[in-house]
Amino acid sequence: MLENQELRKAGLKVTLPRVKILQILEGAEDKHMSAEDVYKALLEAEEDVGLATVYRVLTQFESAGLVVRHNFDGGHSVFELARGEHHDHMVCMESGDVIEFIDEIIEKRQYAIAEKHGFEIVDHNLVIYVRPKKKKKTAE
Repeated sequence: MLENQELRKAGLKVTLPRVKILQILEGAEDKHMSAEDVYKALLEAEEDVGLATVYRVLTQFESAGLVVRHNFDGGHSVFELARGEHHDHMVCMESGDVIEFIDEIIEKRQYAIAEKHGFEIVDHNLVIYVRPKKKKKTAE
């Protein structure tokens, strides 16, 4: 089982709650899930895992490098599987949807700006808060 290997590689003991939570995260349509989202998915799958356990396991996964926690403005923490590739986020202020994107020009500019000021980037996180454009009224 792939989940068992991932847990062992991260230095975590293979337990049923950890395997189930990892399966939920891997199979999720929405790549960014709160602890409550994971808990609801477990309930829907008729898995007997408590909310406190979900929080504890997600924190363990974060410490082990299996997931990344994001704290977007106006909301609670969401988690996504750590896949190793860098990407940035847009967060819709109306729906709460999180959109991932990669833009090479933005990446190059960030490094150039840091260099210009005598720094090197160790890590960074870009979040753009958006809302749907309002449709223009057309003259009849």
